[in-house]
Amino acid sequence: MQYRTLGRTGVQVSTLALGAMNLGAIGRTTQEEATAIVDAALDAGVNLIDTADWYSDGESEEMVGKAVAGRREDIVLATKACMPMGEERNHRGGSRRWLTTALDDSLRRLGVDHVDLYQLHRWDPATSDEETLSALTDLQRAGKIGYFGTSTYPAHRIVQAQWAAREHRLSRYTTEQPPYSILQRGAETHVLPVAEEYGLGVLAWSPLAGGWLSGAIREGRLGANSRAAFMPQHFDTALPVNRAKLDAVERLATVADEAGLTLIQLALGFVTAHPAVTSALIGPRTTDHLRSQLAAADTVLGADVLDAVDAIVAPGLDLAPGEKFDAPPALLDASLRRRRAVAA
Repeated sequence: MQYRTLGRTGVQVSTLALGAMNLGAIGRTTQEEATAIVDAALDAGVNLIDTADWYSDGESEEMVGKAVAGRREDIVLATKACMPMGEERNHRGGSRRWLTTALDDSLRRLGVDHVDLYQLHRWDPATSDEETLSALTDLQRAGKIGYFGTSTYPAHRIVQAQWAAREHRLSRYTTEQPPYSILQRGAETHVLPVAEEYGLGVLAWSPLAGGWLSGAIREGRLGANSRAAFMPQHFDTALPVNRAKLDAVERLATVADEAGLTLIQLALGFVTAHPAVTSALIGPRTTDHLRSQLAAADTVLGADVLDAVDAIVAPGLDLAPGEKFDAPPALLDASLRRRRAVAA
């Protein structure tokens, strides 16, 4: 396993980190299976575990907490908040009111008194940067979080938050967690350069493109995938966007074969090759999945292989832009991009 410094924090983390979204109802994993996955990951040298309150309505956090009991100090533990937790309108977002409650709930589920990294799962346009950063700074000073970061933030919001922290003399975000894979390379245009500029640690999520780069999805077959159950449109090969992904996968499989690699090794090696990326978040549902992904721990791709990847999916290109979940609100709500009529 290789290790890198998480941004400017001085904390050393493994280049493959364990994402826990599949632990619980989403991945249909039991506590015994979750503990086995965590044990195997730690034994292989993984030292960062990332979860979120939203994953299976808190069940992922509970499973992670039980799995790491007694080994807390050996783990860089990360979780997230901001996504809706129930129907109550104030049980979401980046307000001081919610983050204070959400963190206490996460700590209780995890069975710990602090987390090393607390992340905003998405940008909350309803809450000012000052409000969110002030709350996170106070929680940090209280010893409940070590550092805080963002996830799936547009580049301009990362910059704005850095400015707000300096302007109001608050602690700043130290990490960003963007979607990044061979099939989704949009982060290369703005997010990753901005992360480098501000010295942010980068934890790339979905480096296997939601399972498309696992080797299970090939022409004529669609392997078992936990995401297919709640995002079936992302795997319907009758849709042009998914045909484009499938065509790219077939060509990438050839590149991997010629390089003596599995498709997973090619995919993870590609993500960790980017100089801005600290770790790639792998999200196994079984220990077999984990082992196939850990095989990429020491994969280093040569320039010839990276050039071959560029020829299939161009730098900065998202084959499925609608799957990034970072569209500005004005693109989703027509009322935000149209002037209101002024009464005479």
